[in-house]
Amino acid sequence: MNILVLNCGSSSAKFAVIDSSSGEELLSGIAQRLGSPNASLDWKHAGQKHSKVLHHAEHDAALREVGELLDELGLVDKIAGVGHRVVHGGARFSGSIPITPEVIAKIRECIPLGPLHNPPNLLGIAIAQELFPTLPQVAVFDTAFHQTMPPRAYLYAVPYEWFEKYEVRRYGFHGTSHRYVSQQAVKQLGLDPDDHAIVTAHLGNGCSLAAVRDGESQDTTMGLTPLDGVVMGTRSGSIDPSIIAHMKKALGCSADQVMDALNKRSGLLGISGLSNDMRTLQEAAEQGHVRAALAIELFCYSVAKAAAKMMVSLGRVDALVFTGGIGENAVQVRARIVDLLGFAGFALDPHVNATHGRAQRGRITRTTSPMAAVIPTNEELMIALDTAESVSSAEKSTAAA
Repeated sequence: MNILVLNCGSSSAKFAVIDSSSGEELLSGIAQRLGSPNASLDWKHAGQKHSKVLHHAEHDAALREVGELLDELGLVDKIAGVGHRVVHGGARFSGSIPITPEVIAKIRECIPLGPLHNPPNLLGIAIAQELFPTLPQVAVFDTAFHQTMPPRAYLYAVPYEWFEKYEVRRYGFHGTSHRYVSQQAVKQLGLDPDDHAIVTAHLGNGCSLAAVRDGESQDTTMGLTPLDGVVMGTRSGSIDPSIIAHMKKALGCSADQVMDALNKRSGLLGISGLSNDMRTLQEAAEQGHVRAALAIELFCYSVAKAAAKMMVSLGRVDALVFTGGIGENAVQVRARIVDLLGFAGFALDPHVNATHGRAQRGRITRTTSPMAAVIPTNEELMIALDTAESVSSAEKSTAAA
């Protein structure tokens, strides 16, 4: 079953057509820098890369271009459903769900919790429904996987009325990625499907860790928003909240301006003063750039501390799984994190780590209990699988009726 996967961000729209049975990507691409003179549509089909300039195009025009591309390639009639990544579902959704007017209304209710992400997600849904009115559409939420967390993990120690009236709690994100790699870890590493304890580390420009026990999220590092947790590319991660009031006074600016700095000018970029890209920082550190080296060390220390915290919620650890752009590719970063976690029994195999564990089904440690592993994420495939399952269930229900 072929599924169109859409992921609409604030200035981009990723898309892919995936065969949910084989996992094959028939088409993948991104409309990026939307709203700017440099807006473009870039895609890959049949092994060939293509690009088209979309001067000043916004989401509406870009997605219509995607629709025309699908038509030109003869894929429209082969698509059985559309799966949408939706970042914030609050506590309203614990799984993927067919999109109805009621579901759209609930996603809209979550805009105060996800003001940067949910509006473009909703826009993508609206345009896709217009372009493909006969196709079933499914919402797949970043937050849904973490709805199994117990209150001790998701509550903040703030006035309880904030939780009751204003939904202040930990939600967590990257749920589709954490779900996918934890499932793959069970298969690849030979873990017991009914009794396993995995720490998943999604490390990219945005980073989060999750504690997965027997297929369910028990804790995670991101909170009410994606700003919470470990050091990231441009995000600070967890800080003393008093810093916001302190810097507001020190800089003579608004709280929103301080928050903007914490989201866009902090993390690896803020510490290094150079870049949020780990590859750039590693090259600079090798050439003696002190703050680049400091940013990398701060990052590794932050992730190792968070991993140890996740182990507390699990009670034990069978595997630490690295994924995401940094997690899958940064050999030295993985080595440093595993080294910091040596007290927990992890022992890195440097030679296997250098090849990302490919010869050991992802495993990069000498130890098998606990073990560390590298497993590439595939959020698009997870969205396609969820969408295909939803479409199949709807077809069966219709047939039964």
